Amino acid sequence: MAAEIVNPRSDSENRDASERDGGAEPLESFDPAFALHRGGKMAVQATVPVRDKDDLSLAYTPGVAKVCSAIAEQPELVHDYTWKSSVVAVVTDGTAVLGLGDIGPEASLPVMEGKAILFKQFGGVDAVPLALDCTDVDEIVETVVRLAPSFGGVNLEDISAPRCFEIERRLQERLDIPVFHDDQHGTAVVTLAALRNAARLSGRPLGELRAVISGAGAAGVAIAKMLVEAGIGDVAVADRKGVVSRDREDLTPIKAELASFTNKAGISGTLESALAGADVFIGVSGGTVPEPAVASMAEGAFVFAMANPTPEVHPEVAHKYAAVVATGRSDFPNQINNVLAFPGIFAGALQVRASRITEGMKLAAAEALAAVVGDDLAADYVIPSPFDERVAPAVTAAVAAAARAEGVARR
Repeated sequence: MAAEIVNPRSDSENRDASERDGGAEPLESFDPAFALHRGGKMAVQATVPVRDKDDLSLAYTPGVAKVCSAIAEQPELVHDYTWKSSVVAVVTDGTAVLGLGDIGPEASLPVMEGKAILFKQFGGVDAVPLALDCTDVDEIVETVVRLAPSFGGVNLEDISAPRCFEIERRLQERLDIPVFHDDQHGTAVVTLAALRNAARLSGRPLGELRAVISGAGAAGVAIAKMLVEAGIGDVAVADRKGVVSRDREDLTPIKAELASFTNKAGISGTLESALAGADVFIGVSGGTVPEPAVASMAEGAFVFAMANPTPEVHPEVAHKYAAVVATGRSDFPNQINNVLAFPGIFAGALQVRASRITEGMKLAAAEALAAVVGDDLAADYVIPSPFDERVAPAVTAAVAAAARAEGVARR
């Protein structure tokens, strides 16, 4: 399979399409995004020729029967004689799509197609978008388990919290292929890589930093876990009701677990009060942080305001007080973009036929990503560009090596 950008139609083709659709004004006439998306952004492409009856007899019957019989006798051969080991299912239920929220499976498809072409473009990994018409945890898990024989890995995408945590956990328990929720772990990997370089730039180890995360959803929880794994000094997470702490009686099971390993300082109250003296702000929630709260942070602080399209702290404000500023947007320096992580992570896992993606593999990915910056480190360059051709190979190699070291590689 190959993912391909579909060329926009010509004006005459747009008019023809308009007439077929009953004369309605074509969407392309006012927004180029619609022109690019018409017909979808990807297609299936054969990797072998079928030019004559000899080719047909090998690609399909009777030649294919020999391969099927061999796989039936030795199931592990499926990795060598089908696409299984090089293709990922991109699975969503359409409940948390970008900043659009619960828009349903059909409306999620443009995003899932986009994810699939990013897998191909940046990691050389084929991917198939699967938008499921169900939101029940049991139904999603059972559906993916039944589809799994066709794929080498599963990338969960845009599934709302807290269901996403249970879906990922149960799929990892049921399947012997990598399962990765990019909204959680991809974001966490790239955030940690940028934070490592920001700390290196300032000459401070992670262990001396206190971070505050705005948002206790999928990304916020995963970032907190990864920062703790990486040795952050302390990290507190705030939701809509304030800092997640052990003394709160309104916590969900996920947030209660979060409280058990974060906020060693025992901070309570609002996000704004938690920011006083903090070294790092990480925003994954939206909303706006008041400027006085940003001003109250420690000297030389780092502000990673990653909400799209409107960062929690606008870079113009953040630069007044912070030594390093990052956002989720491509029009500002230091973009925290998941495409820096997931293509290489899956490429590395598939390369060694890993049975799962471990914490060690994710930490290795963050370290490799940070190392790409090298001696070019600067306040406006703590994370490489998605178009830096060194990124995917570095992450792929690091993840493959970590998989072997942790005993989850099968070749």
